Amino acid sequence: MNDERIDLYKQFERINCIDPSYYEKFRVKRGLRNADGTGVLAGMTNISNVHGYLLSDGDKLPDEGSLRLRGYEITDLLGEESSTTRFSFEEVAYLLLLGELPTRDQLDTFIAAIDAQRELPDGFTASMILKDTPPDIMNVLARSILLLYAYDPDAEDRSPEHEINTAISLMSRVPRMMVLTYYAQQARYHNGSMIMHRFIPGQSTAETILSMLRPNREFTPEEARMLDVMLCLHAEHGGGNNSTFTTRVMSSADTDPYSVYAAAICSLKGKKHGGANHQVRAMQADIKQHVANWEDDDEVADYLAKIVNRQAYDKSGLVYGMGHAVYTLSDPRAIICKKYAKKLAEGTEFEAEYRLLESIERLAPEVILRERGTKKDMCANIDMYSGFVYSMMGIPEDLYTPLFACARMAGWAAHRFEEIVAGKRIIRPAYKSTRSGSRPYTPISER
Repeated sequence: MNDERIDLYKQFERINCIDPSYYEKFRVKRGLRNADGTGVLAGMTNISNVHGYLLSDGDKLPDEGSLRLRGYEITDLLGEESSTTRFSFEEVAYLLLLGELPTRDQLDTFIAAIDAQRELPDGFTASMILKDTPPDIMNVLARSILLLYAYDPDAEDRSPEHEINTAISLMSRVPRMMVLTYYAQQARYHNGSMIMHRFIPGQSTAETILSMLRPNREFTPEEARMLDVMLCLHAEHGGGNNSTFTTRVMSSADTDPYSVYAAAICSLKGKKHGGANHQVRAMQADIKQHVANWEDDDEVADYLAKIVNRQAYDKSGLVYGMGHAVYTLSDPRAIICKKYAKKLAEGTEFEAEYRLLESIERLAPEVILRERGTKKDMCANIDMYSGFVYSMMGIPEDLYTPLFACARMAGWAAHRFEEIVAGKRIIRPAYKSTRSGSRPYTPISER
């Protein structure tokens, strides 16, 4: 298109620019954030608590991070670190959706309900996934969820039974749609093979994903356990993150669940949200390429300084994988992910890269302080190690954010349920107009 006669192309920035001073003048909370970085309180939740700092007399004080789901520490919910036979994601999903930890019988019934929903409608794969496959899997997932609305005769039902059934069906189907879409993408854009493994009844979500993804269907118990841990870490992270807030906003408008979850996936795709893992891996690859000796702290720090000073990588000045909107001293998800990453990397060709990531995590705050002269409490976030873990498992990068979506379906559903029951009002913040008066209208013939 790009017709030079259309002025909007030339004046896009001017038309859409707002004087930054207005935000301070009218005390606008940009991004719904306070000046000190804390979030504007927009609601209440009983689902999770993302703790990263303390407030004392109005001051923000750094603190060790913790993530509690329905009051339980995430570390406790993961179970024994050495276990390779117990899978926790389904138990965490049950806790999020139904509020309490299940008994053995309750969990078995829940797992059976998930297992029973993996089948897709007749012709759905051919018409929705294999046809006109776009290059990004997240777009296919959003489109597919929207189209599943057409196969649900009670799609507009807001009853608890229908809400729970819909959430369970999508928790079951999204992983399968993700793998099918990945192979459709490979076949269309990369001359790859279209592999369509059937799911195996009785497998956990993590086992199902690996079984459908691997061409030979083989995986180790340790790999399945590792993926299960990653799903647990991504399942829920408070009501204020962008995709969950999107879920809340959409649900407050009283729209159907399919529209809500599709919108949440579109939000999660964003590079400043779930898609950030791609930025992290790209930066890490750049550092690996330009730092000759990964064991040399001075050389690593020198290149980080170039990144911070906008002289290297994407010249944004950001060290991706460092810093978080809530966590200050530590991100509990990153600590857990790092622990498992170390265990996976030991004695393998990935061990040197693991030590490099440790160095980036350790040196980045020092470099930022030295180069910018300001101290900000900064810790590694989960993206510092999540993509690395997936790469060690041979999981393609195109699946990093879709895997996030598979896990977060449980958290989104829990927040939708809570918004339906407790919210009761459409979310509608105010926007201040920069124009103080009206403009005289001029007929088109006189302009």
